[in-house]
Amino acid sequence: MIEIRDERPTDLSAREQLLDTCFGPARFLKTSERLREGRMPANGLALTAELSGRVVGTVRLWHVEAGLKRPALLLGPLAVDPSLRGHGLGSTLMWASIGRACALGHSAIVLMGDAPYYARFGFSGDLMTGLSMPGPFERARFLGLNLRKGALDGASGILSASGTLEEAACPEGLDARRQAA
Repeated sequence: MIEIRDERPTDLSAREQLLDTCFGPARFLKTSERLREGRMPANGLALTAELSGRVVGTVRLWHVEAGLKRPALLLGPLAVDPSLRGHGLGSTLMWASIGRACALGHSAIVLMGDAPYYARFGFSGDLMTGLSMPGPFERARFLGLNLRKGALDGASGILSASGTLEEAACPEGLDARRQAA
């Protein structure tokens, strides 16, 4: 049985391997990565899916500002072991992360992703028309979800990292992979 639980420091190496398998080195080139670099995910919002002691899924959310003084969370990356795709694990991780963000009192979630997939969770590009990313991005993949009524309504400006910078525990070799990308 797959267990969805809080990410542990001992998961980091397996998590990075899963992300390498799912996204390859190009993941380090994405604008979303610039908003995550050198930071830790939001407290309580790094989830791991485990099957028989093996990391098979991951999702993290990060503090950002969606325009001036509009707190939000940036979701990503969401990854599922290729051998388990199509079995609902991605949806389970999404619902768990959205539920956790709501329970912790967050107001909105933004992400870069496939609009048809994320629409089932309530994400829409309509909320993001006044916002942009701090680098190249695909407008059609820039999606938002209000957890509190009106949280992103009328938001404008550039998405930016917020919260305290923290030293992230990097798995061995991660910095070298980032630099090679």
